[in-house]
Amino acid sequence: MTYTAEQLDGVRRIKRCRNYYEILGVRRDASEEELKRAYRRLALRFHPDKNRAPGATEAFKAIGNAFAVLSNPEKRLRYDEFGSDQEHSSAGQARHYDYYTEFEADITPEEIFNVFFGGHFPTGNIHMFSNVARDAHYYPRRHRNERVWTQEQEEEENRPQNSYSAFIQLMPVFIIIIVSVITQLMATNPPYSLFYKSSIGHVISRETENLQVPYYVDKNFEKNYQGAELQELEKTVEKDYIDYIQTSCWKEKQQKSDLSNLAKLYRDERLKQKAESLKLEHCEKLSSLIGMHKGG
Repeated sequence: MTYTAEQLDGVRRIKRCRNYYEILGVRRDASEEELKRAYRRLALRFHPDKNRAPGATEAFKAIGNAFAVLSNPEKRLRYDEFGSDQEHSSAGQARHYDYYTEFEADITPEEIFNVFFGGHFPTGNIHMFSNVARDAHYYPRRHRNERVWTQEQEEEENRPQNSYSAFIQLMPVFIIIIVSVITQLMATNPPYSLFYKSSIGHVISRETENLQVPYYVDKNFEKNYQGAELQELEKTVEKDYIDYIQTSCWKEKQQKSDLSNLAKLYRDERLKQKAESLKLEHCEKLSSLIGMHKGG
């Protein structure tokens, strides 16, 4: 697999970006049409079938995520207020954008690409081909002075000079792993789980007395928790469960909102039907719990 220096520079540029606007190369007041044009141009350049440079897949995902967030009016407003220009830097390295998960879209980059191109590169005057590596007779034309990079060359440049330097670089990782193992060995198992976990013995099903929230415990649970201690523990169980249901409900609403906005933006009946068919199961559970709490 080969790639050009220009493709590699493009991937590095995406990694250095500090926010979604910079990834797409648009102004903060960019219109929907400008966002669509920017996405169309970049998606074709960085799709894994076209760009084989190291990191191209991650860059393609970042481009799709940036477009999905900025093309959604609600998410764009929240991103402009809370998420824009978050950066981090480390000693000896250039500052670059932190792809944090708080503003990720619930639709995949491939689904966004399919909305634009139907799952493959367009034909016609645009000379881009899917699955180029499978065609042994296809050789892209290159400029005489263009430098072609291979994955082996890139790895050779980044390879540590010797085994000792590699060991020094990996030592912090080894320390973290050792500390994690020791901590797990010393830590005691929690008294309950919201889900069935045979690995720590939480296989016996129970329900809280107040809200009938299901949870799992081990065989020694009843010996250790009775009376007031059991009541306090079940309050904690119910609080954890409500937090979990609230988070899941928010994710369901965001997914439905993302699909609805994309359906409106591209007038896609398939996406519209998919959005309408999505059930907010956790939101229904949350409403039921609230009703039980008020009734109690």
